[in-house]
Amino acid sequence: MPDAQVTCINKMPRNNPYEGITHLGAASWRWTREQVIASIEAKTNTFYTLVAGNRGDIGVVDGPNGKYLRTYADGKWNDNLLSLPECSQR
Repeated sequence: MPDAQVTCINKMPRNNPYEGITHLGAASWRWTREQVIASIEAKTNTFYTLVAGNRGDIGVVDGPNGKYLRTYADGKWNDNLLSLPECSQR
């Protein structure tokens, strides 16, 4: 899975825009946020979203409360991850 599209996320609580994403995934996989961050930093995988046909690459941001994930598209950071639907619990 060198270049993986993320199609869903899990957040706790789901409707709070200020709480972090706990898991990212797609139909055949679901990883914790920490696993995705470690994989990006180790350069073993890349992750992206497709919103309205536009690719947004997922990157690691080192914020004041620790590392988190954001998408980067059209030369700027954005919140495409937060608009994804909920992943099924496996």
